Amino acid sequence: MARLTSTACCLRALIRCTGTLVLAFSVQSASAFSFTEDAQKDAAEDAARTAAASAGLAALPQPCLDELKRRKIMIVMGERSGEGITADQARYSPHFNAIHKRLQKLGIRTLTQQEIRAQVAQAEVDAYFRNDPDAALAASKKLGAQLIMRGLIEARSGMNPVLHIPEVSVSIDYALLTSGGTRLSDASASAESYSGSDTLAMARTLIEEQADGVVNRLLGGYCAARPAADEKKGSRKGK
Repeated sequence: MARLTSTACCLRALIRCTGTLVLAFSVQSASAFSFTEDAQKDAAEDAARTAAASAGLAALPQPCLDELKRRKIMIVMGERSGEGITADQARYSPHFNAIHKRLQKLGIRTLTQQEIRAQVAQAEVDAYFRNDPDAALAASKKLGAQLIMRGLIEARSGMNPVLHIPEVSVSIDYALLTSGGTRLSDASASAESYSGSDTLAMARTLIEEQADGVVNRLLGGYCAARPAADEKKGSRKGK
């Protein structure tokens, strides 16, 4: 009888010990799994920063970049002259591509010029430059675009007061808009030349040289305004 009691005690001790080991292993496994997830997330964020840096682009806050990746951006270009604004997108392929490439490097989806021309009429593209929110919203819905990146080229010519030779200055004003045309952020680029009158070629060189800074300011402005917008939404829900 004493021997059976001793055996039972040993079994109970062994069961308790086994349970403790299983629990410890489970906790350790959960911690290891959590650590692995964190490490993978950190590695993904580091890779995104490295890719952005190699492209000359500033690293955006990860939550904001993730949000931008879920959206689709439509890039439209136009040119202001004495006759008004011209927005025939076929004229601005090099200018479009300079911005398009930078957004693609960040993993942000953009509509191609072919998609834009195939799905919306020229009058609907013009709406983004006429500040016509109803027509702009209709065009955005057709294309499934949540954000619009609008660039407007403008050239001025005159006589340089010091050198007394013809001078041409070109500027490109960019704005990041909602689908209905509300401005979210803006950026500009400018340059001057003392020869030549091909303003589109000057604008192409200008945006190739300054596209990184333009994209940084547009997306950085969007991300900077985002927490304030989220806070306002939260306060409205609380009411």
